[in-house]
Amino acid sequence: MPNIGDTAPDFELLNQDGQPTRLSDFRGQTVVLFAYPKAATPGCTTQACGLRDAWPTFETHNATVIGISPDMPDALKAWKEAEKLPYTLVSDPDHQVLEAWDAWGERSMYGKKYMGVIRSHWVIDPDGKVIDTQLKITPEKSVEKAVKLVAQE
Repeated sequence: MPNIGDTAPDFELLNQDGQPTRLSDFRGQTVVLFAYPKAATPGCTTQACGLRDAWPTFETHNATVIGISPDMPDALKAWKEAEKLPYTLVSDPDHQVLEAWDAWGERSMYGKKYMGVIRSHWVIDPDGKVIDTQLKITPEKSVEKAVKLVAQE
């Protein structure tokens, strides 16, 4: 997992339109990279729409948002359109990037343990350095902390 001060490791994944998208494509902007378990589920929609609603703040501070999940591009596209998300969503079906960023691990629901996405976010500065890491965060706290940090930049 990248730590604060590290250069964020680059990756290339397909976006909601099936186009290859690299983290390095966004150099020169602050990036909020958020990991979420599944598109169109309640907590994920809370997080995604909270970031959508804060979009004017991100734009004002030369920042963007990238969502990452194991969902396939067509599911990401449908969710992006349904919720009018103004930012990029990328698909990591093999969870290689999620694992590398420590956002894949054991979870529990109704007493059943399984492997899945650990809701997290990272803020990466325009030079590609990680300036914040939030693992195991609630949807509401993720939005609150990301917006606050970007607004300070």
